[in-house]
Amino acid sequence: MRWLAFIALLAMSACRKDDPPTHLERARTAQFLQKPDLAIAEYKLALDLLERDASPQSNLYRARALRGAADLYAFQLNDPKRAIEVYRELITVCPEAPETLEGRLHLAGLLWHQFRDLRGAIAEYTSALARNPPQSAELSFTVAKLYFELQDYEQCELEARKVSQKYETSAWVDDALYLRGQALAMMEGRKPEAQRVFDDLLERFPDSELRAHALVELGRLKADAGDPERAIELWVDALKTHPTPQAVQQQISLVRGRLRATTPKTIGDATTAFDWDKYPVYERRDGEGEGGAGKVVPVPKTSAEAVGGTAEEAERESTMPAETVPPPQGP
Repeated sequence: MRWLAFIALLAMSACRKDDPPTHLERARTAQFLQKPDLAIAEYKLALDLLERDASPQSNLYRARALRGAADLYAFQLNDPKRAIEVYRELITVCPEAPETLEGRLHLAGLLWHQFRDLRGAIAEYTSALARNPPQSAELSFTVAKLYFELQDYEQCELEARKVSQKYETSAWVDDALYLRGQALAMMEGRKPEAQRVFDDLLERFPDSELRAHALVELGRLKADAGDPERAIELWVDALKTHPTPQAVQQQISLVRGRLRATTPKTIGDATTAFDWDKYPVYERRDGEGEGGAGKVVPVPKTSAEAVGGTAEEAERESTMPAETVPPPQGP
């Protein structure tokens, strides 16, 4: 009888070692030991056993095995195509499992970054939002950002506005306002509305990390609207905290150069009144001819030079006797 009991105990032990929870535990241990191939093999053994398991716990174990395998393919085995296949199987077979929500987000990230399938990523993020997850504000902003990448600015503006209205207490509102302003600025006839959105961002979030960027964008809108002076003021303010002040300074210099080029010069302009170096024919250095190199002083013009005559005519005039110099012509 003792032998029979011992054999039964061995049989029970063997069963426990070959059930899905045991394979899942072995897979997790292999992952911890940085042995992804062994972990994948254990997940597959668990899934094979679950094909014949109709217990209430089977769906829970199946979701864990599929999610674990998909994550391995995505992040350790560098096989994004296979990862997408397993994530999609997880979503189909276990749509309500807790593991499926995070798996769907990983799938969206792969579609976005690995395959540039932006609309596929939007579909997955939108499906995740239907489950009302804790990170809904961030996911909604991500959807808006993806529409911006697609250059669907109208839909981007709509999604960004939804973030600022639906999740008004979240940390993503200033991001949403900035993105909405950018989208509006890209649409024909909506630049004044974009200015109002950037003004709203600056007023509501004076300490936002996006403040300097908003000042730059608002400055561009002001410059485009024919107010370069106000644009320069905004850009100078942005210089204090902008991560790339050189780019902002370059923009300021460009607009200032345009202002100088388009502003008519007036008589008595203080910026050009004493630019003697621009007229080398009419200057000399005080003390020249005596071995010195003194300061630059203007040389008086001759009468011929004063009325626009050439240097040759001026020289001839200087050698003519006084009585032969032609008198000035009257009107």
